[in-house]
Amino acid sequence: MTETKAAPAAPEQGPRNLLMRFIAALVLAPAAIAIAYAGGWLWSALATLAAIGLYVEWLMIVGAVHETRVVASGGVALAIAGFCFAAGRIDASLVALVAGFAVVAWLAPERRHWAVPGFLYAAAAEIASVLVRLDQGQGFTALTFVLLIVWVTDIAGYFVGRGMGGPKLWPRVSPKKTWAGALGGFAASLGVSAGFAGMGLGRTGPILLVGAALSIASQLGDLFESAVKRRFGVKDSSQLIPGHGGLMDRLDGFVAAIVLAAILGLFRSGADGVGRGLMVW
Repeated sequence: MTETKAAPAAPEQGPRNLLMRFIAALVLAPAAIAIAYAGGWLWSALATLAAIGLYVEWLMIVGAVHETRVVASGGVALAIAGFCFAAGRIDASLVALVAGFAVVAWLAPERRHWAVPGFLYAAAAEIASVLVRLDQGQGFTALTFVLLIVWVTDIAGYFVGRGMGGPKLWPRVSPKKTWAGALGGFAASLGVSAGFAGMGLGRTGPILLVGAALSIASQLGDLFESAVKRRFGVKDSSQLIPGHGGLMDRLDGFVAAIVLAAILGLFRSGADGVGRGLMVW
């Protein structure tokens, strides 16, 4: 069994790094909300570009990005799926993704155990992001709900964890995360859920439960990405976003939360009403 590699020691984040994070968030968050509001092909395009970026960064982490055919085949499959999503052809999108999965598995024999999960990770993010927004009635509300849950969980967890310290959540995987931060992020997500209920956008009990589940999923997604990076001795998935690292570093919690949101919505209302299904539990 291959031993887990230790990730390089991360420098403490000083005021300059924190300022970079704040500026990047100040630009990216409103842009994401605006595109989510527009929906349609704009949101499908953003989800597709993000999925391709996630796939490439995953391959960079696991050391398979030099396998050009693997990168290209997976990227093309995600792009075709995104085009089909924008055209309203969910069935064709799924066919493209299944074909992409088969080709990636066939072309990457040496990295099959890691390249294929990377494609599935990106494809799941793409499908879930589009399906949640697809609902014309509740899609934007549901997507905004997921985004806010992920953001406040991350922000509150960061500041509560740094401010209170205390026992580490999972030091072997993420040495800086604490139980205090995890609970702080969880509490903040309940505040967001209560706010949505107060505005009449969901029933109090169910929306609190959904918000709690999405917050936990977001934190588990963060830990999952940290575990993958630690397995390969990588600190950041890339340096694409100033102060944040790469797309995987920024979207790890969102991917887990949006996939869970899509599953909950599908279970409740089917593919055409995922957003509505998420908000009416």
